[in-house]
Amino acid sequence: MFQNLLQRLLAPAPAHLPDAEARLSMAALLIRVAKSDDLYSGEEVERIDRVLQIRFDIDAFAAARLRAEAEKLEIEAPDTVRFTRALKQAVPVEDRAALMEALWSVALADGLRDAHEDQILRMVSKLLGLGDIDSSLARQRAEAKA
Repeated sequence: MFQNLLQRLLAPAPAHLPDAEARLSMAALLIRVAKSDDLYSGEEVERIDRVLQIRFDIDAFAAARLRAEAEKLEIEAPDTVRFTRALKQAVPVEDRAALMEALWSVALADGLRDAHEDQILRMVSKLLGLGDIDSSLARQRAEAKA
C-alpha cells in the first residue's frame, strides 16, 4: 500500500485517494506538522492518537497502529505541497476546517508556539483551499479546547 500511495503522491496531479490512503495521509500530515519544530513530543503523539480516534471513530489501539504506519509514510512522503494537494482532493471542502483545527491542536499540544509550525500551517491552509481567517479560526478553536 505504501508504494501505491507514494506513487500517487509523487504524481504531477495526484489522483483521488481511497479512504484508507486518505486516512494514512492525514495521519502523516499531522505527524509532519508535529515534527516541523524539530520536536516530536509525547504530548503531540497523544494528541495525534486522540485526533485519529475522534476523526475516524476508532479505538486507541487502532489509532496508535495508524499513527505508527503514518510515521513510516511521513519519512518517505514527498514534499508537503504535493502531499497536501492529494489530501485536498480526498477531504471534502466542508471537512477541511476541521482538519485545520486538528493540525493546529497537534502543533499546540506541546505548549509551544513555533515559527516553523506557524509557517507550515499557513502553507497547508492555503494548499487545502482555506484562507488565513479560516486558519486563524481553526487555531482559536484548537486553543479553546486545549
